[in-house]
Amino acid sequence: MTEAALPALADAPIAPAAASLAAKTRRRRALAYVQAAPMALVFGFFFLVPLLLTLMVSFWDYNEYEIIPAFTLQNYVDVFEGCLDTGNACTTLRTYLSTLKFCALTWVFTLLIGFTVAYFVAFHVRSRNVQMVLFLVCTIPFWTSNVIRMISWIPLLGRNGLVNDTLMGLGLIARPIEGLLYSDFAVVLAFVHLNTVFMIVPIFNSMARIDRALIEAAYDAGATGWQTLWNVVIPLAKPGIAIGSIFVITLVMGDFVTVGVMGGQQIASVGKVIQVQMSALQLPAAAANAVVLLGAVMLMIVAMTRLIDLRKEL
Repeated sequence: MTEAALPALADAPIAPAAASLAAKTRRRRALAYVQAAPMALVFGFFFLVPLLLTLMVSFWDYNEYEIIPAFTLQNYVDVFEGCLDTGNACTTLRTYLSTLKFCALTWVFTLLIGFTVAYFVAFHVRSRNVQMVLFLVCTIPFWTSNVIRMISWIPLLGRNGLVNDTLMGLGLIARPIEGLLYSDFAVVLAFVHLNTVFMIVPIFNSMARIDRALIEAAYDAGATGWQTLWNVVIPLAKPGIAIGSIFVITLVMGDFVTVGVMGGQQIASVGKVIQVQMSALQLPAAAANAVVLLGAVMLMIVAMTRLIDLRKEL
């Protein structure tokens, strides 16, 4: 037998094994597609189709009486009208700045509260049952609608509400504080109340996966509590912080009910503009504003995912 024939004989048993492995890989991949198909269909029908319809309607014309399915860019021109004027900020820019202000304030407060609560539950509550009870307590507000939860603040923050009456009874103020209700403060307070739980859960999920040996090693190396928090806990909790931030930002950016109820219908936001246009049956204009809002939110999400690679971290 020649030397040239030896490699061929050596490779002969490997070929069927490689073919069998490739066939198994193809079957697993096909099974994965079959398993994902129902969710993909639901996602496509309830998300992609409405999104495409919204995009299509945003290019239609309209008047006081009807929607005209004729292509036009006027809706987007109206959205950005006056924005090229460097002297004064356009209406759209002012509205987005107002919305971003609420978004930033809500994000800061929900992050501080959510991180503190998640840290306490993850590292100071040892019992799983107690942790579940505490999470159940956090979800109690969701047993009622958002509108009811916001209306419940009115007897507390109103001019003759419990807060003003208590402060006046204690002699701390001489007259009721006007800015507690129907103000930026009330809007931010309601946003924090409604969205903090969306920050708590993902941060706790990240903290629960931290190996406690790393905490002990940091203490053994002489690190203080704050050094351990800053150099160990926070870096390992970054995925939860990023996911919670995405939840909070997307919810606040498109919210119009909270701004309307707690702002007394006097505070502008992007979601409120879209809601008013829909109420006036200006659906193409509302669709154009919705597309612009979606683009702004997606840019913010992309920026956050650039800072933290969620796929790598998770």
